[in-house]
Amino acid sequence: MAYTETQHVSYGGRLKNSLGGVATGFLLFIGATVLLWWNDGRAVKTAKAINETEELCVEMDNINKVDPQFNGQVVHATGDAVTKDSLVDADFGAGAVAVKLSRKVEFYQYQEEKHEETKDNVGGSQDKTITYTYKETWTDSPVNSGSFKDPAYQNKNFVYMNFESKDTYAENVSFGAYKLNEKQVQAISGDVAADLNVTSSQISTWNKACAAVAKSRGLNASDSLVHVDGNVVYYGLNPNSPQIGDVRVTFTKVLPGAISIIAKVSGNTFTDYIAKNKKSFSRLEMGTKDASEMFENSRDENSILTWILRVLGVILVIVGLRNVFDILVSLLKVLPPLATVANLGIGLVCGVVGLVWSLLVIAIAWIFYRPLLGIVILVAVGALVYYLNKRSKAKKLAEADNAQA
Repeated sequence: MAYTETQHVSYGGRLKNSLGGVATGFLLFIGATVLLWWNDGRAVKTAKAINETEELCVEMDNINKVDPQFNGQVVHATGDAVTKDSLVDADFGAGAVAVKLSRKVEFYQYQEEKHEETKDNVGGSQDKTITYTYKETWTDSPVNSGSFKDPAYQNKNFVYMNFESKDTYAENVSFGAYKLNEKQVQAISGDVAADLNVTSSQISTWNKACAAVAKSRGLNASDSLVHVDGNVVYYGLNPNSPQIGDVRVTFTKVLPGAISIIAKVSGNTFTDYIAKNKKSFSRLEMGTKDASEMFENSRDENSILTWILRVLGVILVIVGLRNVFDILVSLLKVLPPLATVANLGIGLVCGVVGLVWSLLVIAIAWIFYRPLLGIVILVAVGALVYYLNKRSKAKKLAEADNAQA
């Protein structure tokens, strides 16, 4: 079911909003430019740190004794991560000898979604139709429905029980004769279902609490609102047919297992290696991996992150420019068809200028951090600008010839 509301924005109001957009767009443009510069610097520094670490890395074949000759060195080693720590979640009777114990809490709630449609009027004003729709879904936290636009959905959300998700890690995880640091412990993965030991007394207490909530909402105050199945505790009438207010708590654990690490040895534990450029490096992967594979994976991750941030930076530069020059479109809104044409033209120009500017920033960053490749990119940008300029002149000449004909 959808709920709609209509807003009328005057021409003056639209110009005022556009002026605010100019400031926002300028800040976005500057921020995106900084992001592009920082990202390429980060990528080069990270790559150098990886290469430097690889050159220094030595194999530590025997992890079963603390060997002083490796102290202060960067090592690659494989073996089993082992712990005797017993992790417990007292609220639910969950416990295991494990590296990690996780409690994931989900709430079945209404969520509000907003969709806008606009219509430009002659004279520059605008009519805006906002449609609100509502869907039932699992969320990580309760949703406040008191502010929903549709009165029919206001204050419809509630929860039978309210718990927080949390992760508990073992404090003592050994790697042969060595001890893994906190960062390495948290990098160990491989979630499996955790065993629960919920007592009948706990279930009875939860049922009473849920029944009280149900009664206050005018719902069926059943005695069977709590269901325990494997590693899941479910609060609600039927786990197979979730309703608003239901809560699902799932427990998983990470068991000790085989790992591979690259890190600097510090006594009987490990630390990050700090490269000459102050970048830190260490790595843990699950299973038995050789050093070359782990370093290659690091390079791949660095490359992927670099391109993700580059694409994001280019998009933000273009959006920033678009916001800055949107004021021109708003000024022409007195004649909607003219504004539409201007909007397309400004969008195209901002796209081209934004792309060229982004490539220029990346090129200068590369010249600063790695000159040879930066010059190549700069030449590519120059070629693109030259091509666009030549194409524009050719188009103008063609139009002039057609006009004379």
